[in-house]
Amino acid sequence: MRKLLYVPIIHVDSDLGSIAPAIDKRSTQICGKERWERHKQIVSTFWDNIEEYFKKQDAGNLKIYQDGLMADGELGQKIIEEGAQKGSRNYRIVLELIRRGAEIRKTEDVALLKEEYNRILKLAQSKSLWERTTAYIGYRFHKGRLMMKRDKFIAGTINQTLKEEEIGVLFIGAYHDVIPLLADDIAIEEVKKTEKVREYFKMLISGGDKERFDELAEYLVDRGQ
Repeated sequence: MRKLLYVPIIHVDSDLGSIAPAIDKRSTQICGKERWERHKQIVSTFWDNIEEYFKKQDAGNLKIYQDGLMADGELGQKIIEEGAQKGSRNYRIVLELIRRGAEIRKTEDVALLKEEYNRILKLAQSKSLWERTTAYIGYRFHKGRLMMKRDKFIAGTINQTLKEEEIGVLFIGAYHDVIPLLADDIAIEEVKKTEKVREYFKMLISGGDKERFDELAEYLVDRGQ
């Protein structure tokens, strides 16, 4: 039996590199300053809980697949170490697991990552209304295609490289849809329910139904869920 711990992640500023300030500014405009600042606090506690969860896991048999990781071995570990040094909560957890015996595995296709990054960068840095509109249309048009290609590549990698009796860990953005593409013989355990994380984001951006938003926020910060 193969097993996969599925972690739908929420990115923090340190995960976004040079585009973080632009994304932060645009998100504040969309969500409002108060709501966006609260979101940052929620995300911080969310990662506290994920960190505590993995402290209790036996890392020796864990095989880690990471959103955005296009290398394994020494290069892959260097990427993780640099991300951790820059403050990525996700990469700090992965680095600690590596130090405790876990193994990282190449997860993504470089060409697909580069294409998506360039489109996000163009959208984030657009200044005029015309630039924002055309960049947004272009991003939305290609986003689904890129996401599907990335998800197929990630799932294919896991299906091919996760061996019998191994336990994999996939840290992946909540809007990815990898689970339906995984082999039937892989038992999946969601560390946090992907659908609830996605719904939280929708409520965050839409600004609607404060009661439901509060419920979902509570779910994200609750260690017992």
